[in-house]
Amino acid sequence: MNDQSSIKRCVSFFSFQEEYFLRKLTLEDCIATAARLDIPGIEIIGDQMIPDYPDISDEFLRKWHAWLEKYERVPVCLDTFLDFNKYNNRRMSEDEVLATILHDIQNARKLGFSLIRINHDVSPWALEKSAPTAEKYGIKLGLEIHAPHHLDHEFEQRHIEMMSRTQSPSLGFVVDMSIFSDRFPRVVSDRWLRDGMDPAIVSYFVESYNAHNCLDYVCDQVVQMGARPEDIGMVYYGVRHNLYSNPERMLEYMPLIFHVHATLNEMLPDYTEFSVPYDQIIPVFQQGGYNGYLSSEYEGGKHIDDTEEVDGVEQVRRHQVMLKHLLSIEQPVAIAMPVRVH
Repeated sequence: MNDQSSIKRCVSFFSFQEEYFLRKLTLEDCIATAARLDIPGIEIIGDQMIPDYPDISDEFLRKWHAWLEKYERVPVCLDTFLDFNKYNNRRMSEDEVLATILHDIQNARKLGFSLIRINHDVSPWALEKSAPTAEKYGIKLGLEIHAPHHLDHEFEQRHIEMMSRTQSPSLGFVVDMSIFSDRFPRVVSDRWLRDGMDPAIVSYFVESYNAHNCLDYVCDQVVQMGARPEDIGMVYYGVRHNLYSNPERMLEYMPLIFHVHATLNEMLPDYTEFSVPYDQIIPVFQQGGYNGYLSSEYEGGKHIDDTEEVDGVEQVRRHQVMLKHLLSIEQPVAIAMPVRVH
């Protein structure tokens, strides 16, 4: 490995969810794959990959630490979730949210993680109350910023105000690069066509997104175009999971950015990502002095599994080749960063 950049590379095992679900890869296989692809850091989803989570057995811990030693990988981030609707008659209370986060902090310690990805809708109150325990054990809590939110969203600004007030070194953000999608993911719109959406509606949506990157109005318009109820649901998904915000806004808040989910929906054979302009975003991280991890997070598999075999490993491999190039670690063969045409 010849990393010259202070920015480090990681992979989220969310990327391998299809292979994991189909039993093509075990958790150990995922760790071994990270080693084979020369990815130093790993990020896991506790609820998905740890039996009986949030309880962790001593047997699992022995296996886990043996795997880390065997494959020489760094445990970077523990992704946690909150089932706000676990009770039939009520939403999870704030005190229950806090108790869950505190339990996750203990789990992160046991597993060797120094960072927890926190659900994007956790309140400032719960995060602030978690801070003393996180500080005690040297754990950082990164609230995920995921589309349709962004750094200037009212919800994130409430957290920024709290973080500024408390000055806790354990509180910050995990930025998901879905918020920098300057073209709508082709794998999503192609799936809409296969699922029977009117091509005129698909074209309208994609053209609107690529031209404006802001689609608050589009659901009403597709209704007028005769969209089916299922079409409206798909369009709403598109609006809620993709947006474009200016990556330079990160410069103001860079000290609060602990970790990055480097989203990919479709890595092309030329080692570029169809939707996210990485060649424009990586320099912002470098300018801002970011020295955390970029974690490859493949999300495209669920959009193509009706027509082809999902290969998250190959998608991650291409993504890591691109990251190495953009971080000036090495120059891959025949990589090109084309002018983006909407």
